[in-house]
Formats: sequence, C-alpha cells, structure tokens
Amino acid sequence: MTVVGVLVGLVAGVLLGAGLALVWLRRSTPDRQPAPAETVEQVAAPPSSVDVIDALPVAVAVLDASDTVVLANRSALRLGLIRSDRLDVAELRRLVRDVRRTRAAQEVEVELEPTRLGRTPEAVRVRLVPVGAGGHVALLVEDVTEARRVEAVRRDFVANVSHELKTPVGAMALLSEALQDASCDPEAVRRFAGRVQHEADRLGRLVQELIDLSRLQGADPLPAPTAVPVDSVVAEAVDRARTAAAAHGIEIVRGGETGLTVAGSESQLVTAVGNLIENAVHYSPGQTRVAVAVKRHGEAVEITVTDQGIGIAEKDLERVFERFYRADPARSRATGGTGLGLAIVKHVATNHGGEVSVWSVEGSGSTFTLRLPVMAVARPPGRAPQPHHDDGRGVA
Repeated sequence: MTVVGVLVGLVAGVLLGAGLALVWLRRSTPDRQPAPAETVEQVAAPPSSVDVIDALPVAVAVLDASDTVVLANRSALRLGLIRSDRLDVAELRRLVRDVRRTRAAQEVEVELEPTRLGRTPEAVRVRLVPVGAGGHVALLVEDVTEARRVEAVRRDFVANVSHELKTPVGAMALLSEALQDASCDPEAVRRFAGRVQHEADRLGRLVQELIDLSRLQGADPLPAPTAVPVDSVVAEAVDRARTAAAAHGIEIVRGGETGLTVAGSESQLVTAVGNLIENAVHYSPGQTRVAVAVKRHGEAVEITVTDQGIGIAEKDLERVFERFYRADPARSRATGGTGLGLAIVKHVATNHGGEVSVWSVEGSGSTFTLRLPVMAVARPPGRAPQPHHDDGRGVA
C-alpha cells in the first residue's frame, strides 16, 4: 500500500468516526497461558488516528461537501493555508471542487501568492483524493519551496559554468587562428602565444576550483578533522601568493598571535586563506601592503586579510561570496579570476563550523575575516601565546 493510500485510509477512518484499529498480532501456541492482569495493564494503548494524522510532517486537511475544513493537522495550520474553517487559497478551492465533481484524484504543484502576509511557502505539491460518498475531499500538501530554490540554484550554476567555460575556450580558438595568420611575425607569435597561455591557465584554475567547490559541497565535505596549527596555514598561504605579490610590487606582512590551533583540514584551510590573500593581491595597486593577522577572540581564532586596494561598493558586499559574482568583472578577467575563490572560502568556513565576513569602503581597501572555532591545546605551565611582530620584510 502506498503512503497516500495509508493517509487516505486514516482520513477515512476519522470521518467515519471509527478511529484507527491497531491490532497487535501475537503468534499463539496451544499451551500459552493468558497474560497476568498486571502485565496487560502496563501495555500502552495505541494512538488514535487523529493523533497519527496530527503527528505527520505532511500537511493533511479534509473538506466536506460545503468546502468547510472538518479536519486539519498541525502541519496544515503551520503552512498558513487555512483561515478559520476555510481554505485560504483560491486555486486549491477550485481543485477541490474539480475532484469532488470528477471523483478522480489529482496531484499538482501550486504557486502561492507571494504578497500574502505571514505565508511562508511559495509553492506546494498537493495530492487531492475523494474520500467516502459524502463529498469529502482530502488534501495532502507538501511545501516544495526549498526544492524549487535548489533547482533554480542548480540551473543558474550550470548556466554560469557554461558561460565561464565558453569564454576561455572561445578566446583560445580565436588566438590559435591569429597564431596561424601571424606565423611569419615572431613578435606577434610571442604575443598571441602568451595570451593562449593566459587563457589556458585561467581555464585550468576554473576547472580545479569547480572540482574543489564540488568536493566542499559533497556528502562528506570535511575529512576526519585533525589539529591544525594556524601558523602553518598562514605560512603556506603566504608562500603561495608571494610570487604574484612580488610581480605587482606588493608586500605581504604578518602579525598577531602565534601558537593557536584549530580542528579541521589543513589543506582546505590553506586554500581558504590563500584565496583571501590572492584576492587581496589581485585587487590592490602596486607598491602597497597586504596584511595577514591572527588573534584569538573568545572561543574563535580570527584570521584577517587587509589590503589597500580599490575596496568594494556597499551594494556588492552581500554578494561577494556568491559563485561567479565579480564586483569588478573587467579587473577580475584581466587578472584571470574565476569568481569562485570567495565562494570556496565561505564553504570551507562553514564546513569548519566558522564563518567569513568582509568590511570594505570603496576606494579605501577591504578586510576579510575568517573565524574558526579554537581548539584547546595543553601548554606547559607559565606559557601563553605570544604576539608576533613582523619586521616589515614579509615572511620567508
């Protein structure tokens, strides 16, 4: 029997006033003796059908021949589809009348009006079934708003990926044609070959970051956590960004506390901090500084990356962690950015029970802060974290 059949059976039982007869079947044997009276008294009575329907996560409602709601469980009331003893959605009332007239069950998805105050779901999947001969109709309603949103995100993601992949691939195709036409011009060949290399690197980064993001969003996004020294994470992340920073005349300096430890995946945390530093380098003018600081704040370790770059407009602050979102698309494409770096940082932070935030004023630089739960580590008596002061020469 299907779940719908079971629910309809429950509803029919309530309408007939007979309740739901739950029978405990026991295997009988010829020499079985009747159970003692005190044992029988200890057996809890089975729940009534009303109790069972009320406990269901699926919204259940029953309308009589006059469209009056004669039964509704808690889930139906929470969805806000019922006002007093009437259905509050005109489309559902129409469907009820159709089912009553045709005596045929229907299953449809219904969009709800977004302007209704206090209504949480935006869309519901409804199964309507005629019950009995008195014109009653049962509704089984499931909120599918979140499923719709997930599907919309998936469609947007696929569309964005397709667009982002087409851009470097198309550029490489055009550049290869230009290389063929300029085969007799060594200078042009070198210039076009450099552009091909740039687009190939960008394509490689995009594919790798898509793989990283997919793993972070998978069923097991975080491997078995281990004790991770924050000093090692910052040192590795700074080392990865040193070449790009030097090419732009940007100095990376470190400061703050040392000896702090968090629990998690060192490789993921290096990726996250490295993405923040690389992002700061890409959006900073030459001959400036990028500062990386570590401190303990309560039960959290805060890793901040501050630049003296172009800053972020207020309208973009809430969206910078979205996949493929670029506050400055032209600059991002010029530097080979994929628009996935900060999205990866956000997922790493979430997987580690932390968060990432940004403070920025347009034209005055930005500060990104990665907060992670601190992991207590036993220290020798009398020892405490010591502040680390950079000498201005960066970190080797």
